[in-house]
Amino acid sequence: MTVSFEEYAALARQLAEQHRAGVQHAAAESERRRDLHAAADYLQQRLTTQGQRLDQLGRAIGLYQPASAAGAFAGPGTGDGAPAGAAGVPGRSGVGAYPQVPAGEARLALPTAVSPAGALPAQRAVAVDPAVELELARRMADEADRHGQQAELLAQRPVLLPTWSPLARAVTIYAGCAAAAGVLMLALVLASGVGLVDGFTLGAWICAGLPAVAFFGGYLVLGRWGRPAMVEGAPPRYLPLGFLICFLLVPMAYCAYLLLVRGLR
Repeated sequence: MTVSFEEYAALARQLAEQHRAGVQHAAAESERRRDLHAAADYLQQRLTTQGQRLDQLGRAIGLYQPASAAGAFAGPGTGDGAPAGAAGVPGRSGVGAYPQVPAGEARLALPTAVSPAGALPAQRAVAVDPAVELELARRMADEADRHGQQAELLAQRPVLLPTWSPLARAVTIYAGCAAAAGVLMLALVLASGVGLVDGFTLGAWICAGLPAVAFFGGYLVLGRWGRPAMVEGAPPRYLPLGFLICFLLVPMAYCAYLLLVRGLR
């Protein structure tokens, strides 16, 4: 069979186009693989940073448990050494191409392919798209970032009066301790009225003892419940202001009590 020059040229052009298309496809596939590897490396670094931040949060709240970013990224294995992908991440069961089915229904749920020569049916492997898996992992990393930011905001707030400013919190705590000392002062005044406490002891407690108790009580409360879980350095306790509040309010409460008693007589 004789091939003309035109047919030979057309065949050569077709082969050249196929070769060019194959080269372009190979280049595109190589670029896609590089992009996937770069995305996986970036996501791995991101998850490692998240694990380190979770360790810091655990140390701050006293519940330290080392986090494994690599384990969270890979997920539990399938039993043959292969990772379970995004569907294996805790809390994301039934994601993507990995529906969770009961053990008794696995044989009915999984597609099978009949092998030749009457052999037992073999389970067909489910195709996994790396881009889909990376996108699912990225979304879960974004969700983890949001929850981590919320946890950090909560950790930066103290247990006592979390939405108040440090100054307002300190004033309120010192004033509350001074008010509690005022109640003790009334008890001492009543005890003095029945002769259980003499005048010198009553004056000493009113001028020095009860204000000091109120001041140190406020100081301890601010240090215990007014300190955020995550804070750099010691939070302000406003010691001069607390001293002034406690050593003024208790004697002023006693003076107000005397004026009230005299006014009622």
